[in-house]
This record gives sequence, structure tokens and C-alpha cells, in this order.
Amino acid sequence: MSRSSDPRILVTGGAGFIGSAIVWALNERGFENILVCDRLHSDEKWKNLVPLKFADYIDADDLMTAVKRGDDLGGVAKVFHLGACSATTELDADYLMRNNFEFTKQLALWSLAQEARFVYASSAATYGDGAHGMDDKSADLNRLRPLNMYGYSKHLFDLYAQRHGILDQIVGLKYFNVYGPNENHKSDMRSVVNKAFAQIQETGKVGLFKSYRPDYEHGRQQRDFLYVKDAVAMTLFLSDHPEAGGLFNIGSGVANSWVDLAEAIFAALDREPVIEFVEMPEGLREKYQYHTLADITKLRSTGYEAPITTLRDAVADYVQNHLAKGLSLGE
Repeated sequence: MSRSSDPRILVTGGAGFIGSAIVWALNERGFENILVCDRLHSDEKWKNLVPLKFADYIDADDLMTAVKRGDDLGGVAKVFHLGACSATTELDADYLMRNNFEFTKQLALWSLAQEARFVYASSAATYGDGAHGMDDKSADLNRLRPLNMYGYSKHLFDLYAQRHGILDQIVGLKYFNVYGPNENHKSDMRSVVNKAFAQIQETGKVGLFKSYRPDYEHGRQQRDFLYVKDAVAMTLFLSDHPEAGGLFNIGSGVANSWVDLAEAIFAALDREPVIEFVEMPEGLREKYQYHTLADITKLRSTGYEAPITTLRDAVADYVQNHLAKGLSLGE
């Protein structure tokens, strides 16, 4: 039961993948005085909210109107800003600027005026191909070159916050490849685990993109895969430590290949791996990251000591306890 003494917490993107996982994790801690914000549209992400407990819901446009008026929204003490267009293939730059940059800017300034802790989703996509490093400790953000407009829209707010001297007062989370329950609504942006589970059920095999660089074999492109339950644990930890400010890599600190991931999925299903390599769409080839790896020493330096779930164990939990049973978080 929600306690009247609990501070009000605002979660934008609260029906989405990481946002609903944040609400779930807060519920696990006993918090229900939560104001959920989202745009529900018609993709059925509303289903993520059904098992969760929260005090109220507000549409994203109504939230922006209230923020511009300076409303206190019931005395919000913390803001988890996960609301954004997360499609890395989105080409409408005006939409991304309004939704990912302008909305974040307005909400951050409002949160500071309300003396509310502001934690927002940046992205590992801001690092581009990694040629300029994936270091969350460097102050030189201008060196980064995102490969797509999504990454650039996220990068712009990081730059804005730094330029206006507020970055150290807030927390920006550079999420790497997060996967897990509550992503069913994401269509083509679902994780390979989610897509591969359906592929294996239907065809008995998994398709992975071929490599177009001689230094990487097919399927050996690498990602820092992070289970959503670990991602939200890191997020809540940083929200609880006001001395922590700035940008933080949110990843596992381990780079695994797509083949490693596929083999973990087959193992979770107790099947022998059957993998085929398919052509990558031409429009994606020049914007494709071949290697991502989160340096999480800055996160660890804040005192976050929790172990990070291994790829095999995380995939097994996701496949066996969620995908195979059709269960979202909280069910």
C-alpha cells in the first residue's frame, strides 16, 4: 500500500520498456506514489502497466503543458525521464528534436526549479562507432560523433546540460544494449533475444547479420548486453545518491558477440544452436556499430557493488521465466 509520507516520483516513458521496469523496481521497494507519463498510441505497451501499482497517469503533452506552467504536480521529489523516441532508425529529425531534446531540456529545467532529482536516459549511441572512445569520465563531449539522428538527439541534450552548467547536478544514463521483459511492444526495436525466441519457435533457427569488415567474422560483432533488471538496479542506485552527477555508462562491462547471445538463447531452450548469417540492409551498413563495451569504473566508484548477471543467466531468466510464460514484470 502506498504511504502518504512517500515522496512522489515521476516516471516518463513509464509504460515503455525501461520505464515500466523502473516502476516495477520501485514497486518491489514498496513505492506506489508514482506519476506515470507516456504516450500510449496503439502499440499495446499499456499492457506493461497492468500489473504495476502507481498513483496517477498523465499524457506526455499534458505533462509538458504543466511543466511550462511551472506546476508542482503534487510535489515531485524524483524524476526518471525515460520517455523518448528510442528507434535508432527514425529519420524524422524534427520529431526527434522535439521529443528527445526539447522535452528533456524543459523537464530538466523544471526538475531543478522544483529541487527534484533528475535522472534521464542518454544513450551509448552518442558514442557513434567508438572511434573516439566510450569513456563517461571525459569532459570533452564535443569529440563524439553519433552515427544516427537518434544518437545525435541524445548527444545534443548532454551538450546542452554541460554548456549550461547543470550536468553535474543531474544524472545522464548511457544505456548500452538493454534487453529483457516488457519490450514486446517495441516491434523492430525489440532485442535479438526477443526476436530470436520467436524465430526459434517458428523455424528452429536464428538469423544474424553478416559482417562487412574483415576484422570481424560473421556474427562476431560485439555488444555490451545488459539485462534490464540490472539496468534498473543501477538507475535506482544513482538516483539515491545525490553526490553522483554527470554521465554514467550503464552496461555490463563485458563485450559478447551475437553468436554468444544466440547460443545462450538456444541453451535456455535446451536446443542445439542453428545459426544462419543474413545480409544486413544496405542503409544500415554505414551506421552499424561493430563493437561496444561500457567502461563502468565511474559507476563502481560511486559505491555500486552489486554483481551483474552473466549473459547466460540473464538470457535464461528472460527466456524461461518471461518469454516462455508470456509474463511481464510484476506478473
